Amino acid sequence: MVTEGIEDMQISCVANGNENLEGPFICQIKKMGANSSSISELPENEYLQKLSGSEPISENDPFWNQLLSFSFTTPTNSADLKLLEEATISVCKSLVEKNPRTGNLGSLIKVFLSRTKELKISAECQNHLFIWQAHNALFIICCLLKVFISRMSEEELQLHFTYEEKAGPSSYGTECEDLIEELLCCLIQLIVEIPLLYPCQHTDSNWWKWLCSWYRGRYSGGVTSALGDITYSISLEAVTTLIVFLSCQLFHKEILRESIIHRYLMHGRCLPYTSRLVKTLLYNFIRQERSPPPGTHVFQQQTDGGGLLYGIASGVATGLWTVFTLGGVGSKASAQLEQCSPLASQSLLLLLVLANLTDAPDIPNPYRQAIMSFKNTQDNTAFSSSNPHAFQINFNSLYTALCEQQKSDQATLLLYMLLHQNSNMRTYVLARTDIENLVLPILEILYHVEERNSHHVYMALIILLILTEDDGFNRSIHEVILKNITWYAERVLTEISLGSLLILVVIRTIQYNMTRTRDKYLHTNCLAALANMSAQFRSLHQYAAQRIISLFSLLSKKHNKVLEQATQSLRGSLGSNDSPLPDYHFWEMSDCLHFSETKLRHAQDLNVIEEVIRMMLEIINSCLTNSLHHNPNLVYALLYKRDLFEQFRTHPSFQDIMQNIDLVISFFSSRLEQAGAELSVERVLEIIKQGAVALPKDRLRKFPELKFKYVEEEQPEEFFIPYVWSLVYNSAVALYWNPRDIQLFTMDSG
Repeated sequence: MVTEGIEDMQISCVANGNENLEGPFICQIKKMGANSSSISELPENEYLQKLSGSEPISENDPFWNQLLSFSFTTPTNSADLKLLEEATISVCKSLVEKNPRTGNLGSLIKVFLSRTKELKISAECQNHLFIWQAHNALFIICCLLKVFISRMSEEELQLHFTYEEKAGPSSYGTECEDLIEELLCCLIQLIVEIPLLYPCQHTDSNWWKWLCSWYRGRYSGGVTSALGDITYSISLEAVTTLIVFLSCQLFHKEILRESIIHRYLMHGRCLPYTSRLVKTLLYNFIRQERSPPPGTHVFQQQTDGGGLLYGIASGVATGLWTVFTLGGVGSKASAQLEQCSPLASQSLLLLLVLANLTDAPDIPNPYRQAIMSFKNTQDNTAFSSSNPHAFQINFNSLYTALCEQQKSDQATLLLYMLLHQNSNMRTYVLARTDIENLVLPILEILYHVEERNSHHVYMALIILLILTEDDGFNRSIHEVILKNITWYAERVLTEISLGSLLILVVIRTIQYNMTRTRDKYLHTNCLAALANMSAQFRSLHQYAAQRIISLFSLLSKKHNKVLEQATQSLRGSLGSNDSPLPDYHFWEMSDCLHFSETKLRHAQDLNVIEEVIRMMLEIINSCLTNSLHHNPNLVYALLYKRDLFEQFRTHPSFQDIMQNIDLVISFFSSRLEQAGAELSVERVLEIIKQGAVALPKDRLRKFPELKFKYVEEEQPEEFFIPYVWSLVYNSAVALYWNPRDIQLFTMDSG
């Protein structure tokens, strides 16, 4: 790669037409030559060496103008960041060692803060180069913070921020600003106050309106092209830096319940921005704005060849990197990156991290409170005074984004959080008449279970369980008719109800779990969802009805196999083939305590499989009891496989629930026998429909309604915090952590 050599550039810094270094400035760079530059040369870069050196650098030093006047494309993936971190690790280590004496990290942060303050009063300025420099400063800060946080405790990090500049040879200044809080607050302000596109239409900020007006008059590309790129980049960098600030959790095995950074975010100057931050992050997710093309220069040079920002458009710059790029011009971005929105993805990750912070001793997590309480923009009811963090957002836009983005773990986790924690959003979702747009992506996750991590599958199942708690949902899904479900490969489904498809996918998930993962938790949630729907089964597709009975058949075979293994184990423990065996119906787990580990496992397996069989019988019974006349296909499948149920009639665990099923089988078998021997499928279904009307309802024994409700386990953070941070580790845009440093989870978790 050929770049402009730092040593061969002549820099002329001009401030408001005067050759001094006060106030807003511009760097006009004249190219004097070119030489080769590579990432391996960064440790020898004179500006980086000075930053990490032994000499303190004042925040007013011209050095910062030179350091921050570089032009490059922000890294777009963790591989680029890994290269960058490996190349600059010696610089970072030197800064970690010398910063307590120099305070250069604090000076860099103060320079960044000053640039952002200039940004906010830009209506009074005639120059806007500080936007560019503010972004560059924040990028360097983020890179440095990531290394600092991975190598030291929060208390040690705080000391690096609280350096007090010496006022004399042996005296210290009396003022020591809390730079951590100021930086955190500034980052939040950048996120919530900088609009991405069409800024004048989406903000009441006078300085942004002025800036829009100024750029309209000077740039033919329009406000969006002139401002969109830089605001997008600086917003993304602010979100990323907040994630880095919170990443100390990655380096602890235990869940952090006391954290300095958490305390800053939940108290003081950051707290009033809670609702605005959550709302902005949600809108970033909703908008899914694409990132500017790699290598695009933010500010275009004026046609007259001059102008305030000469040098940026030409791609010539000085400082940290010259025209050093990572994945920029000359490199082809991957198709995946071209199709994604880094800001939307990063914003969602930050939102999930914030929402899952543990409560402070004196205050519940305000970000979780905001997520729990926001309302639709069309909701005119008053906000509760008990929650100061409530806000309004467009539910239709949020619903659409959730439907479109369910292929990612983080979007599914957000949907789970909203359905579980925000009653306003749950009510809205359940009232939608296009619920299939949300349910179908969830079913696809479950259908492709072998391609998904276990946590993603759990979240999808729990979402279905939450939805099936509502009887209206359970009725409506059987009224939605779908055409040509192309991703369902086992059978061509040219027309099927959403309810029948849901049953098919859940049963398929159960069968996959039985043969592969053998996860009782997954079984429980699948069966609970089916149980919740069972009383509202309507017009089941013949294939769905067949699969219900086929699942029972599979369970029956599994039961017989486990029973045989358990019986053989018990016979072996008694020591004689002629010894009488206790009736397996009356085995209790307490009776098996003297067994070997193998025998105990067989007894436990038998207990589990019988629980699952009991649940399946209850689901079939619930459908027959509540909607027999709506489901002739289920009765047909039941009669076709009637022999499966014979062995369970006298089983003490199933005798009660078998009464109704046995009655239905006997009743319809009798009517079919009366109709003759050679009957077509159509004729059998006709007899079943007639019989369903004739069967007296009082002959079926009533059982308690099958209803299951999802409840989070105690200390849910033990599951969700490692899960969220594993998503950050694997999915965050342009963030890389050394896997050897991670303590919170193992690399194969999830």
